[in-house]
Amino acid sequence: MTPPPSPEPPAAGPALVASDLDRTLIYSAAALDMTMPDERAPRLLCVETYEHRPLSFMTEEAAALLARLAARTVFVPATTRTPEQYRRVRLPGPPPRFAVCANGGHLLVDGVSDPEWRERVRERLTGCAPLEEVRAHMLSRARPAWLLKERVADGLFAYLVVERALLPGTWVEELADWAAPRGWSVSLQGRKVYAVPQPLTKSAAVAEVARRTGAGRVHAAGDSLLDADLLQAADLAWRPSHGELADSGWTAPRLRILPERGVLAGERILREMTTELPTATPAPAQDPAPAPDLPRLHTRTLPPGPDPAPAPDPALGR
Repeated sequence: MTPPPSPEPPAAGPALVASDLDRTLIYSAAALDMTMPDERAPRLLCVETYEHRPLSFMTEEAAALLARLAARTVFVPATTRTPEQYRRVRLPGPPPRFAVCANGGHLLVDGVSDPEWRERVRERLTGCAPLEEVRAHMLSRARPAWLLKERVADGLFAYLVVERALLPGTWVEELADWAAPRGWSVSLQGRKVYAVPQPLTKSAAVAEVARRTGAGRVHAAGDSLLDADLLQAADLAWRPSHGELADSGWTAPRLRILPERGVLAGERILREMTTELPTATPAPAQDPAPAPDLPRLHTRTLPPGPDPAPAPDPALGR
């Protein structure tokens, strides 16, 4: 009788958990999607305020799960928010030593943007069309009837805030077709249309954190097109049943698709991430090493889906 194959040995090094924030772990009031009876609604913890008002939330159970997870792993928030917007978020647990901001444009180490990483990103972006060219094209194609705001994020990418119901159905696809040969990707998320350089990815920055910390396995979660490369690169990944990826039916080989939507999806993601952790001691702090050349990156464009609940304008929403 042939003996069963031996289980694979656990990967050496600490586990690294990288997660998008907005609409993955934390939620605005408009994105909570709490459809249960009021008496069964979960208790919420506010994790962000803006102009003295509560802005983003997670369930109290999710907060407890995150605190335990962050104590056992290298936990890396990976967000499209600028560093300034990220610093408004007060996550439970120990402060993350590493954070990815501006969709990979900044790698924060102990809250400070790593200058070597910024320089590597700057060099890689020289192969793309200039930001001003892309921004000018977006604005020239936009119409006052549906354009609410336009913004540039940290000199790295541009986005428009639009009236989704009035946005022409082919507008995003046409913009994506124009942008792709110029080295840019386009993503529609709620009321925001993002134009982001293709080399500017969360996965590249997370790979650098994994290198610096000697991480053995990488787990990841996200809900939008701008998270797709991160989920594809992870050893195990999760996405909720809301957001741009869900709307398009996107999947990947090591991706778990959860049935939950809204704030309960964030709680489920953290519970499953905790369950999947190997038995390990808390990850030791690592002194950052110089960043090598960025890895070759791949992106894919997804068709726009139906409009999810709008996110508040103060945060970029990813």
